[in-house]
Formats: sequence, C-alpha cells, structure tokens
Amino acid sequence: MSMIKIEHLRKEYPNVTPLKDVSAEINKGDVISIIGPSGTGKSTLLRCLNQLETPTSGKVTFDGEVITDPKCKMNKVRQKMGMVFQSFNLFDNLNIIENIMAGPIKLLGKSRQEAYDEGMQLLRRVGLAEKAMNLPSELSGGQKQRVAIARAIAMKPEMLLFDEPTSALDPTMVGEVLQVIRKLANEGMTMMIVTHEMKFARDVCNRVFYMDEGGIYEEGSPKQIFYNPQREKTRIFIKRLKQLNLEIGNQDYDFIGFTSELDRFSRELMLSDKLVRNIQLVFEEIVSQNLVPYSEAYYNVYPINVVAEYSDSDESLWMNITYRGMQYNPIDGKEELSAVIVKKIAQDIKYKYEKDLNSLDILIKKPE
Repeated sequence: MSMIKIEHLRKEYPNVTPLKDVSAEINKGDVISIIGPSGTGKSTLLRCLNQLETPTSGKVTFDGEVITDPKCKMNKVRQKMGMVFQSFNLFDNLNIIENIMAGPIKLLGKSRQEAYDEGMQLLRRVGLAEKAMNLPSELSGGQKQRVAIARAIAMKPEMLLFDEPTSALDPTMVGEVLQVIRKLANEGMTMMIVTHEMKFARDVCNRVFYMDEGGIYEEGSPKQIFYNPQREKTRIFIKRLKQLNLEIGNQDYDFIGFTSELDRFSRELMLSDKLVRNIQLVFEEIVSQNLVPYSEAYYNVYPINVVAEYSDSDESLWMNITYRGMQYNPIDGKEELSAVIVKKIAQDIKYKYEKDLNSLDILIKKPE
C-alpha cells in the first residue's frame, strides 16, 4: 500500500502553471530525489503535498486520508510529514535546544524534560550536542541545516520532505548535511528530496523523478535515469550535468565568473576537492598563463572554447580546449612552470592542429 498517492495534481499561478498534471505513488521507505531544470515545479510539488501551497485541482492521499480535502486538519498531517527548507527557518530568538523542543511541547504535549532529553539525543545524532545552548546566529549554515533536520525528526514524522536542503550552503558544508540525510535513508525514513546534488541522488535514492513540462517527465531508478534515460529532455539534462561549455571571446573575459562556473559544475557532480583544484589549475595554466598572453603577443587565438566532460563510469574528467590561429601547443616540449604543472596533473594529453584550429585534450587524473 502506498504512503502517498498523488492524482492529477495541478497548480496554477496568475502568470505560470508549474504543475499541470502530476500523478505518482510514494511507498513507505522510498527515498526519492526530484531533479530537473529551474522553474519546473520541483519545490511547488513538495509545498502542495504539505499544503503550504493549495493545489488548483487534483487529489493527494496520505496514509489513507485525502489531505486536499478542505476539511482535512493539516496541522495533524504536518506532524507526520515533516519539511526541511533551504533557508533553515530556525527561531532566531531561541537557542538550539529550544528550537528543537518547541514543537514536541506545543504540538505533541511533551513535558519540558522529555522534550529536552529527546532533543539532546537528536543533537548528538547530528553531531551538534555541544551547540545546544548556542543561538542560530552562532552556527554555520551547515550546522543550522543539521539543527533544522533534528527539529523535523523531533516531531517523529512518518516521512520527510527536503526542499533543496544544500542550496544555501557553502560547498564545504554540503557534505555534512548530506551525511545526515544519508544516515536517515539507511534507517528507512521515507523521504522526498529536491536536490541539485546528482551524485547524492544517484548513490542514496532508490527512485528519481525528473520534472519538466509541468509534471514528472520521467521516473525510474537512479541507474536508469543517470545512465540510460529514455526521453529526450532527460537525456539532455543529464548530459548537461556532466558537461560544461565555456567560451572566451577576448583578453578581458570574466576570469572570476569562469572559475565560479567551474566550481558550480564540480559541486553538482560532488567531485573531490583535489580534483576540483586540478581542474582549476589546468584552466588557469593553459588559458590564463599561456593562451591569453600568447594572443596578446603573437596571434589572435579567440574564441577559446573550453569543454569539461565527466565520466561516471571511471570518475575521469576530460578537458578539451580549442583555439584559433597558428599551430601552437603550450605543453609539448615545454619546461615552463605551466607545462610542468599540467603534465603532473594529466594522465593523458592529446594535441591536434587542423585548418587553423588547435585542439588540446587533457585527461585529468583521478586523485588517489
């Protein structure tokens, strides 16, 4: 028997309809990642499930109760269907343990001592017992999100909804939050997670919903969605996740913007810090230290096109750099520092020149 049954759910706003027709069943113990481009209704779907947004039409049944019925007592339902937001939503005027105790005392009728004891257990579970008396303002983003998860668990929900729980975090804090969610998955918690962390979705979840065109465009196991998607838009989205394309048109290009794009690409794939650094080094040494100065001194090489492509199968990353002009290989036969650095990072380097186009393929080593 399904825990949640969604039937022809639709949500309209004055200028847009993010959900046109969504139907799905969620079973007890499911861990479902919801992925897709921005604006395709991923967060709206979660907010319609716990009625933070009122669906325009359709039906949602949770534990046998039709929760889209206006007569449904949603406060009771929300105790069983917890939600964790990207912006934490902690009470700034309460310390951490008070944030966790508030719901069980007010809504579950627990005594202060019982709520405190259980709250401290939860804080130990997410590794934050020593922060119990701190205010939220004294915690990092990752710590705040772990507190938000502990607060949701304190209500003893039957399932949890996560709305992009790592999107507001610095990349260094993402792992600590995903580790807590991973632990919940291992314990059998039913969860639906809107996420941009694709490696996490692939490794932890048992089902993936790819959303587009106002609904669940394709669903399946992580293996199917990430390695053998059946529909065109899913294939395009998955390929884009694994490939980054950059074009440099002149010497005044936005270096900071380009490195930020490389960082975003690396974060979505959850690459190791060392591999991320190696990717940035190759870009800096080939493009910034060689091609841009070469163009200024000798011959116009623009546009410079950089393509980074990641392979899940062997966790390798190829960088292809193409540029115009005379035949010029910044690596071959060179003993300059840039060439030495790239050769040390690279597992394989291939250079080709054809019809006024230089092409440099660099396979970056998987860090040991």
